[in-house]
Amino acid sequence: MRRSTLVLAALVAALDQATKWFILLVVMNPPRTIEVTPFFNLVLAYNTGIAFSLGAMGTRTSSYFFGGLAIVIVIGLLWWLRGQTRTLVHVAGGLVIGGAIGNIIDRFVHPGVVDFLHFHGWLFNFPPLHGHWPAFNLADSAIVTGVAILVLDGLFGSEKADKQQG
Repeated sequence: MRRSTLVLAALVAALDQATKWFILLVVMNPPRTIEVTPFFNLVLAYNTGIAFSLGAMGTRTSSYFFGGLAIVIVIGLLWWLRGQTRTLVHVAGGLVIGGAIGNIIDRFVHPGVVDFLHFHGWLFNFPPLHGHWPAFNLADSAIVTGVAILVLDGLFGSEKADKQQG
């Protein structure tokens, strides 16, 4: 495990928590919808489910369950990263781990994961979105970016890198 992976994960989690607390204490006090552009709003939502609120039952139990599941996934990812040598894989892992930790903290401190970024409009007017992208946060963005890097690296990068190393 590279120290830089853990530093990146800690940085992502800290930035995520800072943005959420700023939104909760300053911007959304009181909670409301703030139109930033014709296609982007700031909102306040608590997600007790997984991605896109799937599995949300609106209870603390579901939030704790998904928080526990995320902890197991983070431990598995940390274990997997021990055997990885490529920098890009560690960057992606740091993004995913940091984002997951940010959301895990929310699940145990708030009624659910704090989401506040909301895109909407004609660009998102296709099923199942019906004109709205689910609200999300910095942690979600880091997780999606990290997973995208891992997928793209798995499809296009690792064979080339393996040939260069070998």
